[in-house]
Amino acid sequence: MSKTELVTREGYEALQQELNHLWREKRPDTTAKVAWAASLGDRSENADYQYNKKLLREIDRRIRYLRKRLEVIKVVDYSPEQNGRVFFGAWVEIENDEGEQLTFRIVGPDEIYGRNDYISIDSPMARALIKKQADEEVQVPTPTGIKEWWINKIWYPQQQG
Repeated sequence: MSKTELVTREGYEALQQELNHLWREKRPDTTAKVAWAASLGDRSENADYQYNKKLLREIDRRIRYLRKRLEVIKVVDYSPEQNGRVFFGAWVEIENDEGEQLTFRIVGPDEIYGRNDYISIDSPMARALIKKQADEEVQVPTPTGIKEWWINKIWYPQQQG
C-alpha cells in the first residue's frame, strides 16, 4: 500500500527543517570528519573513517528521500467546515467499553515517527474514524477482530479544543 501524500502544515515545516539541518549542518560536518579521517592514511582499519562514511551515506539517503517527498506531499490546512467531524489533522479522544481512553491526532505517514500521540491517516483506526462525529461509535478492524470505540471529543489545533 502506498503512503498517503498528505501532511499537516506543522509536519511539512518539520520535514523542511530536518532537510535544511541535514544539508546545511550535519552533512558538511560529517564530510569534514570523513576528509580528516581519510587524511590519516590506511582507511581499512580506520574506525572514524568507516563510521563517518556510513553516516554520510545515511544522511545522503535521508536528504534524497526528503527532497523527493517534499515535492509530492500536499499540505492540508484546517478548514472551519471540518468542525464537529473527524478529518485529516483532527485530534480525537476515544473510549472503549472497558473505559480505556486514547487521544491522538490523525496526520500524514511522514509525521508519526517519534510521536506516540499521532497516528497515520493510513491506519485502520484513522480510516474508521474519518467523517464521524462525537458520540458516534466506530468499529475498527484489528488482527484480533473488530474493536468498538466511542468518540468522546474532536478538535483541531486552530480551535484549541
